[in-house]
Amino acid sequence: MPITLETHGRVAEIVFDWPPVNAFDTSGWELIPRLVEKAGGDPEVRCVLIRAEGKGFCGGVDIKEMQAHPERIVKLNRDNYLTFKAIRDCPVPVVSALHGFVIGGGVNIAGASDVLIAAEGAYISLPEIDRGAMGGAAFLSRMLPLHKVRAAFFTGGRIPVEEAYRLGAVEAVVPKERLLEEARAFCAVIATKSRTALVLAKQALNGLEPSDPCQGYRWEQGFTLEMYMHEDSQRARDAFVHDKGRTATF
Repeated sequence: MPITLETHGRVAEIVFDWPPVNAFDTSGWELIPRLVEKAGGDPEVRCVLIRAEGKGFCGGVDIKEMQAHPERIVKLNRDNYLTFKAIRDCPVPVVSALHGFVIGGGVNIAGASDVLIAAEGAYISLPEIDRGAMGGAAFLSRMLPLHKVRAAFFTGGRIPVEEAYRLGAVEAVVPKERLLEEARAFCAVIATKSRTALVLAKQALNGLEPSDPCQGYRWEQGFTLEMYMHEDSQRARDAFVHDKGRTATF
């Protein structure tokens, strides 16, 4: 399967392997929250690691599917929301290991996570403004300062993980060949702790946040749907889908 759940001792690993760019269709976005809930619900698990194979961590949503099946937008939006909510609400800490590109929904997965370990040269991007959509600022705002988020959102530009590290969003930036080793080592430290203590700590930390990013994301999704119905949105997706025949991603 292109998205799998493996357990290594007290650490559960959710692995993305969805060629060519880990851009998930509706079936993929439906599966991820179920796997997160299964991993977090295992009484032996102390930490969840989300990582990916291939060129990059996550290319977001498969826009080609949305072009072919526009009626699926409501289900897609809901499963996106459930994915990010499951990660934030996971009883135990969630660590994401980022490499290559972290785009669209991938940014939200990272933003919903508790800790980020990144490979050198990776970047974060929310190109929604060029893809006929909205959404992502709520979770990006957990990672970066307000004006940095707005600059990234209005331009659709890239934020190198080195810059995210400088701003405090990323715990460590490591050589690509050491990413898995370093991420697993970090998770192993968490896995030595009491599950009860970790569960209570995460509840406390979530409760200390000034706002719930899941609710903020739901607010954004209303504007996504509004934008999706506009002719500018259709033109943007058409242009992207037909650009050199690429697999379309947010």
